[in-house]
Formats: sequence, structure tokens, C-alpha cells
Amino acid sequence: MNSETADADLVGGVPRRRIVIASMVGTTIEFYDFYIYATAAVSVFPHLFFPKGDPTTALLASLATFGLAFVARPVGSVLFGHFGDRVGRKATLVASLLVMGIATFVIGLLPTYSQVGVIAPALLAVMRFSQGLALGGEWSGAALLATETAEPGRRGWAAMWPQLGAPFGFLLANGLFVGLLLWLGHSNLNADPDGAFLTWGWRVPFLLSAVMVAIGLYVRLRLIETPVFTRAVARGEKVKTPLTEVFRTSWRQLIIGTFVMLATYTIFYIVTTWALSFGTGKRPPDGKGLGFAYVDFLQLQLIAVLFFAATLPLSGLVSDRFGRRRSLLVVTIGIMAYGALFAPMLGSGNTSEGTMLLFLIIGMTLMGFTFGPMSAVLPELFPTNVRYTGSGISYNVASILGAAVAPFIATWLATSYGVGWVGLYLFVAACLSFIAIFVMHETKDTSLDSVAQPDPGTVITP
Repeated sequence: MNSETADADLVGGVPRRRIVIASMVGTTIEFYDFYIYATAAVSVFPHLFFPKGDPTTALLASLATFGLAFVARPVGSVLFGHFGDRVGRKATLVASLLVMGIATFVIGLLPTYSQVGVIAPALLAVMRFSQGLALGGEWSGAALLATETAEPGRRGWAAMWPQLGAPFGFLLANGLFVGLLLWLGHSNLNADPDGAFLTWGWRVPFLLSAVMVAIGLYVRLRLIETPVFTRAVARGEKVKTPLTEVFRTSWRQLIIGTFVMLATYTIFYIVTTWALSFGTGKRPPDGKGLGFAYVDFLQLQLIAVLFFAATLPLSGLVSDRFGRRRSLLVVTIGIMAYGALFAPMLGSGNTSEGTMLLFLIIGMTLMGFTFGPMSAVLPELFPTNVRYTGSGISYNVASILGAAVAPFIATWLATSYGVGWVGLYLFVAACLSFIAIFVMHETKDTSLDSVAQPDPGTVITP
């Protein structure tokens, strides 16, 4: 390797691969913590934290606490965004990882409803809110770490790496749950409240997160500040209140960025959280689900998420080659078409395992192509001195509109009107994203060394 190539692989003396690992490892841990809660919200918490009432009511109550984190995420984006734009990306990323790790570990220690009554779901809600705060600051910080240190013309590729944390975290979380279920012999179709899994086994994934957080902290503490932020500080471009500044100068970008993300969130949490509850629910006439064994369905999801992971690198390359806007328009049309498949593939009530797997693979493949460019698109919409705050708010407000309510609404629609209405719900979300992407200007060649100015309007590229 010649000296010129070696210099290109360094950012401020730090190897670029270390930056890549730090952005990916952190998001992997954060998403692992987030997903183990999502999985437990369907299989564990309705039994242990919300045991009163009928099973559907307990499930909806559990999904409501699942959604609570999405309410917290915009708050986290404002809190961590303030320090990320004022103090720096590195310190803020370390703080978000600590908050997530502590909250997740504590969930593994919580008493249940039978032990302390209503205090148990209250404590669970507090910890879930804390998880939301942390993830609200984590994603935008990791995205900025990747984009602000990227090589010219390769921001889409660089920004793809933290996105890999989502499928990797999902694989770790659900893979661990599958292993525990097989080892401890738990079945959702005949759950034993006194069995090993519901007694202590479910706590293991939450407690093991402490080990992963320690690894993540070690990696992140060895980083330096991003050169883009360092140059902005040297030019005296920091603002006292990034939140006020981003609404004053970049309010159009906030709206566009939020709705650009809407379909991405909606499809993912329908294909993961809602699909898990619907797929493992009892068949008619006792229920309105598909009757899959819990461990079998998790294995199907683990296979499908591999397609999510595989398409992310492709999405980075495509967005660098053809632009963010064009690639996102195409995949959003694909999500609209996917909504039409819900009734024919899932509506019969006796969907085969092969059909279910195909349904999940299509959804996860579309998810990879729409999620991959987002960690480049949202930071590119905002100037340096409000980028952490702006990208975080857009990403996390979209999480309320597209993710917090998605499993709840989808469960209600499937129970009340049939599974085809869930597909229609996804179609409407994709239409809203398509409009936002259409009016968004292309960001691929946008300079990241920019300062917020009052926004005169949005450029519409035909």
C-alpha cells in the first residue's frame, strides 16, 4: 500500500475501518436492546406484566409500552442532538450507549406483576422510555459519524454501515430468544407460567446486553471528533440552541425528512412486531392469527432478516450511483405493491410456512433498499451546526407516525376488518413517503460543510 492510499484510509490519524466498526457496533447494540424488548412484548410481557383481562387486551397493553419508546425518541433526539451539535458527536454517542445499556440491563432485573402489582408495568414503562431516549440520540450520531468521515462520492456506502446494526441486532436478539426457547422447551401455544422460560429465561437476553455495551464503549472511546464538526467549531459556527435554530432555518427539511422515513418505519414494524403477533396468534375460530409455533416463526424471521442485511450494501452502492431520490422513489413504489400482497398471502387463515417465509423475505428485501440510504439522506438535508438535531428529530418523529402505532393499528385492523386492511395501511404510508421523496431535492452531492441559513424554500427536482 502506497502512502497516498494509506492517507486515504485515515481520518485524523484514525483508521477508517475503526470508524466503520464504531458506527456499526454501536447501532448493533442499540438495536439489539430495542428488539429484545419488541420480542418480549409479544411473548413475555403480556403474561408477566399485564396478566389481567383477555389475551388480546394484554397484548395490546404490552404493545402500548412498546410504542412508548417511540414517543421518547424525539425527546432523545432533542436532548442528545443539543449536545451533539454543541459538544460533539463522540461524547454524545458514548452517553447514548450508556443510557440504553443501563435501561436494558435493569429490565432484566424487574419484578413481575404477581410480585409487586402495578409497580411492575410502571417500572417497565420507565425503562422502555429510557430505551427510547437513548435510541433517539444514537442513530443520528452514528449516521453523522459515518457521513462526516466518508470519502468523497462514497457517502451512501459509508452511511450504510451503521444501518447494518439493525439486521445484526435483530439477528442477535431473535437468535438468542430462539436458542432459549429450544433449550427451555417453551411454547406460545401452551405457555407454562411456571416454566423456566417465563420464570427466568426471558431475562437472559436483557442481562447479557451489559457485555455488549462494554465492548461498544471500548470501541467508541478510541475515536476522535469528526473533521466536519471540528472545522465548524474552528469557524465559530456552533449555535447556542440547535433546536430553535433548526426550526428557524430548516423547518421544511424537518417535515420532508419525517415523511421520507414514514414508509420505512411502517413496513419494518409490520413485518417484524405485528407479523410475529399475527403469525403466532391462534387460528380461527379461537383466534384470528395463523397458529405458528413461536420458535418456528422466529426462525422464519431470522432467515428473512438475512435478506435485509444483504440488500443494505447494495442500497448504498445504488444511492451513490443513481442518487438518493431516484432509488428511494423506485423502492417506495415497491412497498406500495407489497401492500396488495397481504390479503392473498395471509388472508386465508391457513398460510403455509413457505408462503409466510416468502412474505417476510419480500418485506425485508424492500426494507433493506429503503433503509440503507436513510443515514445519508437525513444528515445531508441539514447544515453542520444543526445536523445532529435536525436528522434526529426527522428520524424519530417518523418513528411515532410509522412505528409506534404500526403494530397497534395493524393488530386492530386485522382483528376488526381482516388482514387486507393492514396492507392498505402500509400502502397509504408508502404514498405519503413517495410524495415527500418526490419534492425532496437530490442530496448526493451536497457539501456537509455548510451553515444553517433561513430556508427560502424547497427545490423540486423533476
